[in-house]
Amino acid sequence: MAVDGNEPDTIRELLEIELEQMDERHKSMASIFSNWAGLAGAMGMIGTLVGLVAMLLNMSDPSAIGPAMAVALLTTLYGAMIGNIFGNPIAGKLGLRNADEILAKTVIIEGIMSIQAGDNPRTLEAKLLSFLPPNKRVSQVE
Repeated sequence: MAVDGNEPDTIRELLEIELEQMDERHKSMASIFSNWAGLAGAMGMIGTLVGLVAMLLNMSDPSAIGPAMAVALLTTLYGAMIGNIFGNPIAGKLGLRNADEILAKTVIIEGIMSIQAGDNPRTLEAKLLSFLPPNKRVSQVE
């Protein structure tokens, strides 16, 4: 687009729209796993209630209390495990990957804009390195 002679504002606007749409797509996918984690805990609690109801229905038969109590405890355990071992970590990882991709694309947009503006290569490098933490900045000029 820059080579075709498009206006810098138009190029920036289009690239930022693409960046925003990508961010929305990634966040909606991560929210699926966040919701899954929350629902897993809720479903575990529902299973616990079902197990407790079964246990209370059979209070007269001591041999039936154990299996019903096991259902109650296991559903809570499974719900907590699914939410905390799968749902939340996957949502967190997707969020981190999204942040990394947004940073990379933001650096690309700034690089394109600086090249099109005719910035000095050292100025361009300093501008792009400013997006990185100080311990990861490596100059290609020095």
